[in-house]
Amino acid sequence: MNQSPNIGILEKFVNVVMGVKTGNTQTFGKPAIATTEELDIKAVIVYKLGTILQIAAILLALLGMEKLVSLIDSNTSFPGWFSTLITGLFFALLSVRSRIFSLLDNTRSSRTYDQVIRPKWAPPPLAFPIVWMIIAILRVISSVLVWQQFHHQFLVLPLIVFVVHLAVGDTWNTIFTVERRLGAAVPVVILGPWLSAIVVTAIYWQTSPLAGMTLSFSCVWLTIAAALVFRIWQLNGSEPLYPLKLVPVEK
Repeated sequence: MNQSPNIGILEKFVNVVMGVKTGNTQTFGKPAIATTEELDIKAVIVYKLGTILQIAAILLALLGMEKLVSLIDSNTSFPGWFSTLITGLFFALLSVRSRIFSLLDNTRSSRTYDQVIRPKWAPPPLAFPIVWMIIAILRVISSVLVWQQFHHQFLVLPLIVFVVHLAVGDTWNTIFTVERRLGAAVPVVILGPWLSAIVVTAIYWQTSPLAGMTLSFSCVWLTIAAALVFRIWQLNGSEPLYPLKLVPVEK
């Protein structure tokens, strides 16, 4: 069945907003496979270092925003809502493109998802960027509410934990989407994006119940996503739950 024009336009719009690349596999470089079950220690170090450096980079951005907003708030020539607008735009950038702060390859694409065996209940590829767009909006709203509760401060515990959540999510994307390490993706999605989403939501809720309720949808979606990652791992060979050494495939 041919794709309707409206669906095609929607898909292009969503992919542009969320930075999802489409195209054939040649666009993404040489594929790689695991020839042994040997732990890729270098990859583990790279993941940890990349995540830590991304967190540090975003925290520096938070510090910069705190100084900028302080200047705006102290300048009577700006309307009272202006700092809130700037803050909302900043959190929108973080929610949609936090990967710009990462040194890892965080290419968003549907390549891996299209090529692996998926359960019958798996959502279609287009559902993911649409849902993440919705979650991004909810993240902006909830984070601005928390920021307001802390009197326009950025370097506070709830927002720092939110930064960690974004960074581990980007690292998971590198592991699953870019490098297609289906085994390593299972514990990482559980201990990374899923668990951190619950922690962020709980801390946001303590700060502002409305912020916590707003962000809680992300926990529901990440629970589904974690179950999907686990099922994909089962259906595609159940490789060891750690990063295996990969060897480029010669064409």
